[in-house]
Amino acid sequence: MTNLNENSVISAMRATLDNQRALSIKEGAVSAEVRIDRLSRAIDLVFDNRDVIVETLALDFGHRSSHQSLMSDIYATIECLKHSKKHLKKWMKTERRKAPVPMNLMGGKASVEYQPKGVIGIIGTWNFPLNTVFAPLAGVLAAGNRAMIKCSEVTPQTGALLETLAAKYFSSDEVAVFNGGPDVGASFSALPFDHLIFTGATSIARHILRAAADNLTPVTLELGGKSPVIISKSYPLQDAVERIFAGKILNVGQVCLSPDYVFVPENQLEDFTTEASTYICNLFPNLLDNPDYSSVVNERHYRRLLSYLEDARQKGGDVREINPANEDFSQQQGTHKLPLTLVINPSDDMLVMQEELFGPIICVKTYTTVDDCIAYVNANPRPLALYYFGKDSAEQRHVLDSTVTGAVTINDVIFHVSCEDLPFGGIGPSGMGSYHGFDGFKTFSHAKAVYKQSSINLQKLGGMLPPYGEKCDKTLNTMIKK
Repeated sequence: MTNLNENSVISAMRATLDNQRALSIKEGAVSAEVRIDRLSRAIDLVFDNRDVIVETLALDFGHRSSHQSLMSDIYATIECLKHSKKHLKKWMKTERRKAPVPMNLMGGKASVEYQPKGVIGIIGTWNFPLNTVFAPLAGVLAAGNRAMIKCSEVTPQTGALLETLAAKYFSSDEVAVFNGGPDVGASFSALPFDHLIFTGATSIARHILRAAADNLTPVTLELGGKSPVIISKSYPLQDAVERIFAGKILNVGQVCLSPDYVFVPENQLEDFTTEASTYICNLFPNLLDNPDYSSVVNERHYRRLLSYLEDARQKGGDVREINPANEDFSQQQGTHKLPLTLVINPSDDMLVMQEELFGPIICVKTYTTVDDCIAYVNANPRPLALYYFGKDSAEQRHVLDSTVTGAVTINDVIFHVSCEDLPFGGIGPSGMGSYHGFDGFKTFSHAKAVYKQSSINLQKLGGMLPPYGEKCDKTLNTMIKK
């Protein structure tokens, strides 16, 4: 049942949308200077308050590495905003297009103008509570829109902080932040935005799409899935291990792009697990009191991960926990830390192979040929990313051509998301649409087609007006060709 406070938030959201839309219509064309000012204030918000944001993230997670928060939620977010600020004048320029013959010969001109859509709704998620709202905000503001943001209820203290900071740096008719539970989220997604972007779970995305459909609201979905890694026989195993697990320990796997399962040549399995254990133990001699090792976000997600591991064990799985100091994790207070755990050659009926892991668990599968890996990837829902480690260019090309995924990083994991000039997005169950850089600008803009006609009446000149006769026949015979 929706409480009185949530009812007031829902009413405020509706009023804010009405106000933002009215002002957007009244404002009309949005100058580059206005857009740059809004992006500058967003940068100031993140940069000036980076310490309190990092502290608040740690409170919501129980413990979160401050360095990882600075890397992923502060630095990465500022870079998105700076990139849009730097390039938006170029992006805003009218694009000349070609008018066809004979329209162009007579002076007809075609172009595309990128126009603000109006009011954009942004629904963020808890694993990167700042980045998943401010990274899309970069494209939203660069495109000249106004924005309404719904923060995740899983990280309530960060959401409350962002609401306070947004009110300090922006008027509510520019950027407004809202917080609340599932009822607020459902009401938010049902608002008639000019565009809606959601980052989160595939299961929730289905509800978002249904709600948006009633208003025919265009939707961008940034989801997740089980991102695979293929280690080719041509790539040094130790190098691959270091890069894969450097990515996996980011936010202890609570990343939509985190490597989920790894294909290892069958004769290198034990070498892989040994290298992984050695690497993790060198990075983290202990885990419970280690400031660099983050916690699972809350009790619910901690129990979810434990249930995956228990399910694997009950089904005869080879579950190997990397616990350098042999600590007792059942006695921890205030955190939900979980050792990085390998599940070796899991069967497809195990939860670890059916669900996105989103935590410090990684599955390891052996293979004979790369085509075995490709067949497995293609037999399952299309992932947000695929990671290939190899020095065989022909094999690399084969993997790229034979799989359909949101993106690919070669010889590393996750790094493609740091390239602002690349579109970021999934396909099918892993997402819909994309943003970042120019692609984000285009996503949150309306590409308005403009055609300026010649002063010459082409239809009249060609006899293309009733009553039709011999002149029209001759013109049509000239025009219609193979």
